[in-house]
Amino acid sequence: MLCKNRITLIGFVGQDAETRTTPNGNQYTRFSLATSVSWKENGNVDYKTRTEWHRAICWIKLADWAGDLHKGSYVEIEGELRYREYTPAESERSVRVAEIYATSILALD
Repeated sequence: MLCKNRITLIGFVGQDAETRTTPNGNQYTRFSLATSVSWKENGNVDYKTRTEWHRAICWIKLADWAGDLHKGSYVEIEGELRYREYTPAESERSVRVAEIYATSILALD
């Protein structure tokens, strides 16, 4: 049986990418990506828009390249959708977040 976890998003980088290093010495880069969809409702002249925000993370060599992404960059990312749970400081409840572990990034601007 075949299983597949692949996601492709095209959108705009929400803030400058942030590069960090793990305690093991592995480099990673994080950034947010905004995607939008617009539509017209029946009988309405104006368009409505909904924007979704996504967290993206890249590792090692791709992280080095992604570190140069700036707010407003238009990109296509491909990767794997993963979920992660953590407990924020000063909180008793855990939070579950979705992240795209990018395997490729294409600059479109």
